[in-house]
Amino acid sequence: MTDSCLFCRIVEGKAHARIVHEDERLVAIEDINPQAPLHVLVIPRRHVATLNELAAEDDGLVGEMIRRAAAIARARGVDQSGYRTVFNCNRGAGQSVFHIHLHLLGGRRLGWPPG
Repeated sequence: MTDSCLFCRIVEGKAHARIVHEDERLVAIEDINPQAPLHVLVIPRRHVATLNELAAEDDGLVGEMIRRAAAIARARGVDQSGYRTVFNCNRGAGQSVFHIHLHLLGGRRLGWPPG
């Protein structure tokens, strides 16, 4: 954990968030600035600043993040109508908290290309 990282503080229970899911490796929270009716962030408990820091041994973690997003989409009833998952990497791509997290968006038509 890094004291300056908002997501580390949320994972440790030191900052408030609306938690959707919690297990030994992941925490999923409602986004505080939702861009769709469903906007959840899936966050690993272990601090990894950007996707660039992931190693081969993190493949399972990333897979868990994606599977968790799909499970939340199913539980929220958007699995059939459609949803989007997005990782942003670094400021130029929109990453504002430097602790990897997967955005899950759904509940409305999502345009393409994004951004």
